[in-house]
Amino acid sequence: MSQPRPERDPDATPDPKPAAPDLLASLREVGSAAQATVKEAGATVSALRTLVAADVSLARSAFGRTLAFTGIAIVFGASAWLLLMAALIVFLSAQLGLPWSASLLGCAVLSALAGYWAVRQGERYFDHTRMQATRRQLARLGIGERAELVPNADSPAPARHSGPAAPTVNKDGVEVSPE
Repeated sequence: MSQPRPERDPDATPDPKPAAPDLLASLREVGSAAQATVKEAGATVSALRTLVAADVSLARSAFGRTLAFTGIAIVFGASAWLLLMAALIVFLSAQLGLPWSASLLGCAVLSALAGYWAVRQGERYFDHTRMQATRRQLARLGIGERAELVPNADSPAPARHSGPAAPTVNKDGVEVSPE
């Protein structure tokens, strides 16, 4: 249950309002709050720098280990391929009665085809490192070597279809990489 409120005397003088804080005191409070903010921002930047340094150090270490294990994988993969080819040559010679030269030639052709396929796949994936979409958009903004060859940013025409008639050499005589 609630307690009854004490009645206020209507003739009593109202409580005086608390005095407004002094302007100088307010400025001091704002100044100290600003100093605390700057100090905390500095601490945040310092913590972020420490985090980035640790992350870069971890990435550097991981990259080195990745290279080492990639080298090991290449060595064991190559030795396994050589053993597989040796076994295939023996099988072709002993079981199928092919001469050694034909067996060796067949394995060499198989290895060359596998190597060709791997090179083509590498070229295909390496093409993704050219950042073609980013280069097209930068060119639409007037930045980069293809800027004069693609439509402007306000044009509704897509930059991808800038036309096959685009020259392969820019105005300075420098070769422009194709899209």
